[in-house]
Formats: sequence, C-alpha cells, structure tokens
Amino acid sequence: MDRKELEAKIIELVSITYQRDASELTVRTSFQDDLKGASVLMVGLVAEIENELDAMIPLQDAAACATIGELVDKVEEEL
Repeated sequence: MDRKELEAKIIELVSITYQRDASELTVRTSFQDDLKGASVLMVGLVAEIENELDAMIPLQDAAACATIGELVDKVEEEL
C-alpha cells in the first residue's frame, strides 16, 4: 500500500469513526480543532486501524497525533 492509499484508508476510517463526510477530511485535519474528538472515539479509531490495516498503534501514540497526517505517519511506521 503506498502513501496515498494509506492516507485515503485512514481518512475513510476517521470519517466512519467520527461520523464526518470523508470529503471534508484531509491529512491536515486536526483531531482537536476540526473534529472535536473525544478520547473514546480515538479508542474506536485505533481498533479500526488494527482490524483493517493490521497495524498495532499504541493508543497513547495515536492520541498524541494532532492531525490525520501525523496518524498516517504512525501507521506507516508500523506497516
């Protein structure tokens, strides 16, 4: 899976978890500012990433990501 495919997949998972339209999301989307993300949603997102991409991302690492792009970087390191 190349970087663009990975970005698209993670954006899809974020859109499902946070109930947002994927077309509104980019790698620059902020979890805190744009998604107003509750930590319980990040738990769900990490679980989806593990299920869909077989990448084990510690919740603490995922929660430290400010943007979707930073989360993509973390996932890419694990693949």
